[in-house]
Amino acid sequence: MSKHPLDGMKVAILVADGFEQAEMTEPRKALDAAGAETKLVSPANGLVRAWKHHDPADAFEVDIPLAQAVASEFDALLLPGGVINPDSLRMNEQAVAFVRDFVKAAKPVAAICHGPWMLIEADAVGGRTVTSWPSLRTDLKNAGAKWVDREVAVHGNLITGRKPRDLPAFTREMIKVFAAARVYA
Repeated sequence: MSKHPLDGMKVAILVADGFEQAEMTEPRKALDAAGAETKLVSPANGLVRAWKHHDPADAFEVDIPLAQAVASEFDALLLPGGVINPDSLRMNEQAVAFVRDFVKAAKPVAAICHGPWMLIEADAVGGRTVTSWPSLRTDLKNAGAKWVDREVAVHGNLITGRKPRDLPAFTREMIKVFAAARVYA
């Protein structure tokens, strides 16, 4: 038996320019340490730029351009936040369809901070308990979600986190849910 709970699992990380750097790098590091193979998927070609709060930060190499990404080739999806990132992605029909494909296939999806905006666009929050950055509360409620103010919320295969400060709890629950999905897949 493997000592890594996510050995062989392929996880897509969907980002556009303006994602919150820690909300991608910290969960990605944990996923990689747990044995997953993570791939940055983006509408951008080449490099995608992270932000640290209100300032541009590091650039990261895109592993798979969104135009070539297929949800069925992945086992799970991570949606980092940052305001600019999901606001841009939710206007991109291909990005919305990519997320919707994970939801329709009942694959685990983890979204933090402003990332749940993508879940609204993908019709993935109706009847589910979720959390997010507080400013998304009304948007999520209007989309039919039960919004809660806590560091992480798990509803079936959907894991949502509130903010960067909550990354340890979010990442812990994400790994648990992703590992459980491997067992039942």
